[in-house]
Amino acid sequence: MSERESEHHNSTHALTFPDLSGAVPTSAEARAKRRIAALEEELQMMQQEKGTKQRKTTYYVSQGRAIRRMVVLYTSLEDLIAENDRRYEEQLEENTTEQDRLQRGYITLAQVVPWLHPKLSELDIDDCEDMLKKLKRGADAARGDDTSTLKDLVAAWVNQDFRPSCLLKADDKHSRGFVHDTCGKLLCPSEWDWSDPRVKAGIRDRTSEYIVSENSWPLFLYENYTVDSNNLEEGLFKSKILVQAFKATFTSPSSAKEADGDGDGADILENNRRARRALNQAKVKTCVASIINMRKVTARSIAYVVCQVRFALSGVTSWRTIDGDFDYEMFWNNIVDFFEDVPGPVAQRRIFGRNHREDLTPDVVSKMSVTALAEQRKAIEDAAFDSD
Repeated sequence: MSERESEHHNSTHALTFPDLSGAVPTSAEARAKRRIAALEEELQMMQQEKGTKQRKTTYYVSQGRAIRRMVVLYTSLEDLIAENDRRYEEQLEENTTEQDRLQRGYITLAQVVPWLHPKLSELDIDDCEDMLKKLKRGADAARGDDTSTLKDLVAAWVNQDFRPSCLLKADDKHSRGFVHDTCGKLLCPSEWDWSDPRVKAGIRDRTSEYIVSENSWPLFLYENYTVDSNNLEEGLFKSKILVQAFKATFTSPSSAKEADGDGDGADILENNRRARRALNQAKVKTCVASIINMRKVTARSIAYVVCQVRFALSGVTSWRTIDGDFDYEMFWNNIVDFFEDVPGPVAQRRIFGRNHREDLTPDVVSKMSVTALAEQRKAIEDAAFDSD
């Protein structure tokens, strides 16, 4: 290489001194390439974060679908968590019935969603709130799906089994409730006779003598829709429509057709598992019970289905806590307490709007079937204890 060529080569690759800003000059093309690469990397990271966030949302929502069905229908998850924290901090031996119910709910929640308890300790408060919000979204969505399904199915079952003169329409709730003779009979408190014109008129007119509240067991809960006033526990929660609804909710709507009304509700899941084993070579859709890891019939799953059936028979068009003088939340509590604790009258009742709930004095409540059954159970236990 000649001296002139060498000088030209060196001048071409020589580093240009920076200007007053201190920046070393670069080509516009190189800068653009680097900016594009940086933006692409940033976009890729954002897409990954979005994908991760979306997967978390989907997971939380899907996990939440078991909560209303198996844990609590109305109580907030925050209340369950707060009760568990309170117990751990205070270490008290005496607790109220409400507190015991909340704690049993938290234990059930930890069993149904086993990763939740440790997760509550790992996440900060904002992430915790976001997680609980997504769980509740899934819980409410599942409840809404079941409500919609049973609205149609209950109408079909009533029409098929009772052959009412005025058939129920799947898409019409206004003709249900106490205005419909068959629905009225099924919703009627078990301590009254719906065939008595005075009872029927009193309930429909909502007189103070015939208050339909959560303190009574409706007739639709009893096997063959008959009740023995001297033994109110006989046949309770064994009705055909309840077994059908349980099967439709937790196994499949088609399995509800197999309900024969024998009230053998405890075998619902086992019978479904046997059927699935017999068809293990065929491709079958996974049932809800398997998806939410439900292994047995529980008090809270029964309470959930009972409330759903009661709503489906009623003339109320949208899901709510209060229906006239009837409080669904307290009704759910009564059912859970029946199985998990001895039921009894509730000391304080909430009043909503213009109704007769203020007439539900302790004396009136004591004559209703929920309390009457509690007293019968206590009498049987006392007699058994005395005989020993």
